[in-house]
Amino acid sequence: MTKHQTKYKFPTKADQAEFFRTLKGRIGEYFETNNITRYGDWRMVVKTIAMLLLFFAPYTLMITGTVSNPGGMYLIWLIMGLGMAGIGMGVMHDANHGSYSRKKWVNRYLGKTANLVGAQASMWKVQHNVLHHTYTNVEGADDDIKPPAKLLRFSPHAPHYKIHRFQHLYAWFFYGISTLSWVISKDFVNLFRYKQRGLIKGKKRFRKELFSLLGWKAFYFFYILVLPIWLLPVSTGFILLGFVSMHFVTGITLSLVFQTAHVVPQAIFPLPDSSGKMEESWAIHQLRTTANFKTRRWFSWFIGGLDHQVEHHLFSNISHIHYPKISKIVARTVKEFNLPYHSLPSFRAAVIAHFRLLKALGRGEQLAFN
Repeated sequence: MTKHQTKYKFPTKADQAEFFRTLKGRIGEYFETNNITRYGDWRMVVKTIAMLLLFFAPYTLMITGTVSNPGGMYLIWLIMGLGMAGIGMGVMHDANHGSYSRKKWVNRYLGKTANLVGAQASMWKVQHNVLHHTYTNVEGADDDIKPPAKLLRFSPHAPHYKIHRFQHLYAWFFYGISTLSWVISKDFVNLFRYKQRGLIKGKKRFRKELFSLLGWKAFYFFYILVLPIWLLPVSTGFILLGFVSMHFVTGITLSLVFQTAHVVPQAIFPLPDSSGKMEESWAIHQLRTTANFKTRRWFSWFIGGLDHQVEHHLFSNISHIHYPKISKIVARTVKEFNLPYHSLPSFRAAVIAHFRLLKALGRGEQLAFN
């Protein structure tokens, strides 16, 4: 197995293929019987408006001087952090998976809401859609379990260092700065990494991605930092504090929602054999490496249905507004085929489970997976 291999093969086993064939048939029947589309509807439009307003309305109040006292301005930065997380989970996520609308141009433009808040949609799609959704929890292939620094260990197959024994304590800090790191450096690092690994092919595409990246970053930092520093009657240090705090709110929110889907004791971290072949089919692989958690309806709405990660990983081409309904079909079918369906009782329980696993991974303990 090479360190950066990304073309592992999933076997086609008759019984496992029958499971996914049956499940897809039942899901398709659900949409056909109810005469509804698998894409988003008016609920996605409402959510898109709400999430964009949650970010840009406070920004407008601050930049126009409507809110001018330091306490109110700092609160605005924190609210914008929630808005940025909401845009990421509830809008651009569906759009970049192509499930927001049947119209490709709608998905393309709404996918670029990621660019509006500092990330680069094209880089995100390679990391998330291609690598994470295909090779979930596979060390060396899934970039979502590849931390930006060696100070974190998310897989039992990753190198183990003494400092990791404290990672369950300091992970909070790195989660908080994760999106800050993303908008400053990670997109650029990934662009060159993906070119080297053949995921971005051709000099023409590379140059196009690079110029797009530079343009969007310039736009983002101009409106989010340069304009406030120029227009607002507060110190540059205060603006930078607000900016970092905004990203800290976003980073914590996104990290906890996504980490509790895969880096928990219920999920496994499979490896391919020496020929690059995985043990189980892709669909079964997703079941074994992914976990849901139960939560209140309002929180599920805010996080873009990502409490239903099992359904999302099996059917990322279906809008998240349908996950609560199709989850019942998935759970029933999984039970019939005697397969795992991981679901934690609450978001709190999922967070506790995640940090319990971080602690075990940090100590180098042998893990017994369910």
